[in-house]
Amino acid sequence: MLRSLGQRPVTGSDEDPRVAELRTAVSRLRRELAVHPAEFPDRGIAEDELAALAAMAVGGAPEAPRLRRSLLLIAGSIGSVSALATGLADVRSAVELFGEPPRH
Repeated sequence: MLRSLGQRPVTGSDEDPRVAELRTAVSRLRRELAVHPAEFPDRGIAEDELAALAAMAVGGAPEAPRLRRSLLLIAGSIGSVSALATGLADVRSAVELFGEPPRH
């Protein structure tokens, strides 16, 4: 993540640092999931939603409700796989950069 490594966006870059952080976190979790040896029933859902998050990050500033929906699906899919907990937490932190859900 940009903040954890002490890096800053390149001067003159138009990229939103939140999007960069999301892209980095999603990429890392996708790699971790790809090399994880265990098969589990909802692995395909996690892979599909991570691909959707990656596509949203490429397209610019994604919509917060859609990000939270994908995060919920990913967490439900891989939440019990402890080896992926850190990567999932990083994705959650990146999604939270886009704002809190509205209170009802």
